[in-house]
Amino acid sequence: MTASPAPKTILLVSGLSGAGKTTALKTLEDMGWEAVDNLPLVLLDRLLDTPLPAGHSDADDRPLAIGIDARTRGFDANAIVRRIKALREHHGHDVETLFLDCSGSELERRFAETRRRHPLAADRPAADGIARERELTEPLRRWAAQVIDTTAYSSNALQQEIRNRYARERLSDPVLTILSFGYSRGVPRNADLVFDMRYLRNPHWDDALRPKTGLQPDVAAYIAQDPAYEDTVGRIEALLAILLPRYAEGGKTYITVAFGCTGGRHRSVHVAERVARYLQDAGFSPTVSHRNMESAPQDALEKRRPGGPKAQS
Repeated sequence: MTASPAPKTILLVSGLSGAGKTTALKTLEDMGWEAVDNLPLVLLDRLLDTPLPAGHSDADDRPLAIGIDARTRGFDANAIVRRIKALREHHGHDVETLFLDCSGSELERRFAETRRRHPLAADRPAADGIARERELTEPLRRWAAQVIDTTAYSSNALQQEIRNRYARERLSDPVLTILSFGYSRGVPRNADLVFDMRYLRNPHWDDALRPKTGLQPDVAAYIAQDPAYEDTVGRIEALLAILLPRYAEGGKTYITVAFGCTGGRHRSVHVAERVARYLQDAGFSPTVSHRNMESAPQDALEKRRPGGPKAQS
């Protein structure tokens, strides 16, 4: 006997054509929601009953956003309202409706600007289609728990509004990567923030430390003896604690913070590990990657800092 699907959080996203439904759904998807557009409601039960692909067991907890509007096959606003009630009462799903509204004049401007025909007025002025669609969707608008009037919204402003209303802890967090690298082998292209660690003491010029990496305690201790180390790295940590939430609020899905030194084996590796631990303690979930840690040490690539230790004979 097949078990009943677990109750889900479902957001029905509807509204007038051109009011921003596609933008809303894409934003929700970027935030970790499962998003489906123009799904006939008669197929909703089948969607909820469909087992997840192998390796996706955690997705059971992902909320579901369903886009539906007057273009959806068999659209009937009153029937949709009844369907929502049934999903709540008979299946225990947490169902909410978001309706995206917009003034007629602004919708006309948007259709003229994009040179698209209104889906309900293929051979008539857009104003006719807008009026017809407003009439068809009115019962759904009255029922909706959330209504956003996008008349004065830019696409970015609507994205931010969706994030403010529907962000879920952890699910919507950006993917944070802390990366170490060697400048001698190129700066990573995908880095959002790059910090240069070449001002710190260089373990490469200590014969006992050269074969090791920044993961070893004695290498870490050597780097930490630099008079500028604690103050500068501490300030970087404090800066990231301020910046990373702002990037998340701005809708960034991936954030890469890169630390570089000459070869990418000692200073950058150690600092990346330290900063990652700091961020983890601060509530972030960083992934650490060391791009060049396994590269062979090369004297020709390293430059001895004035006043620094000399290579031993």
